[in-house]
Amino acid sequence: MRMSSRAALRGEALTILLISSAHWISHFHLLVLISLFPVLRDRMHLSFIQLGLILTVFNVVSVISQTPMGFLVDRYGARRLLTGGLCIGGIAFILAGLTRDYATLLTAAALLGVSNSVYHPADYAILSSHISSERIGRAFSYHTFAGFLGSALAPPLALGIALHAGLESTFIAAGGLALAVAVPLSFARRLDGIPQHMVQPQTAAKVGARALLSPLVIVLTVWFAFLNLSTSGLQSFSAVALMKLYGTPLAVASAALTAYLIGIATGVLTGGHLADKTKRHADIAAAGFGVMALVTLAIGYVNLGVAVVLALGVVGFLAGLIMPSRDMLVLESAPPGASGRVFGIVTTGFNIGGTVGPMIYGWLLDDGQPRTIFVVSVGFMVLTILIALGTDRSERAKRLSTASARSV
Repeated sequence: MRMSSRAALRGEALTILLISSAHWISHFHLLVLISLFPVLRDRMHLSFIQLGLILTVFNVVSVISQTPMGFLVDRYGARRLLTGGLCIGGIAFILAGLTRDYATLLTAAALLGVSNSVYHPADYAILSSHISSERIGRAFSYHTFAGFLGSALAPPLALGIALHAGLESTFIAAGGLALAVAVPLSFARRLDGIPQHMVQPQTAAKVGARALLSPLVIVLTVWFAFLNLSTSGLQSFSAVALMKLYGTPLAVASAALTAYLIGIATGVLTGGHLADKTKRHADIAAAGFGVMALVTLAIGYVNLGVAVVLALGVVGFLAGLIMPSRDMLVLESAPPGASGRVFGIVTTGFNIGGTVGPMIYGWLLDDGQPRTIFVVSVGFMVLTILIALGTDRSERAKRLSTASARSV
């Protein structure tokens, strides 16, 4: 019995490692592209709007592909689709590395969008099927942490390789990493089925469209779009904005972006423990974004010098801190057996926000308004706070109404 338990734990650990590695690649790929924007702009003489269009293409394709990809995951198997997604992402970067044409960059961005649409439905399908309920929360936390760790490591690695080996080598190396992660996953056929020790969950097919598209789910989808809009400007353009606004050296601006991303990764782990200890997930999200808004506003109006590295690190930590509570709000809104599809619907809000955000922030920079990058981000943070508090009141009223009905 003990050996069986140990074998199960080893199997779960391997599952988490494989899926977290894939999630690491998904975040790494996007941030490699973003961190190379200054190099791409100089090398190919691109405007910030053209750079923003690359991200828009990525997000539009992700939005269009994500829902169909969820059905393909259910039909053909999450492991197969995840392996294919990694290969498509790898090919996209290798293609970008072999050419210097803007149209090819847009094509690569579209392929990356297809690749990106696989990760969440496939990752969550595998983890929820192969990790026991006692450890599923930690598994999700490690999965999220791995993704943002990939984001944090991408800027220094990408810029370092680009400086020493060139832009083309950076793209090809990023593509090769994805193919390397796909190899062990392609042989992990044990992930194709449901382990015998796991209880088969209620299938989401029994849940109607009305339940899946409840007002709360729709509101949370809009909320996720605002979440993306509130942080995408900082993630994609904060380094350039600091350089244009205060003359911040590239090394300091890049370090600030790295601190922001590392802050997110560490905040996620802290937020997981916090989310387990309280049911007031909306309050955590609102408080976190409230402090984020204040610090971001200070960055936009005060030249902090080297201290901007610490300031953006704090913003990143708070952004990560609210993520487990954010996910708990989505989980609580899902009908029994339909959490995967609800997550699939709600997380399209990220891609919707990502479609609009790069164009907004890119236009602001091209128009010579770097400070407005921070101001607009704060505006979207305020909207996320209002929606979080409104959602919390709605849920409390619903619980009170249910309790009153039961007592009658």
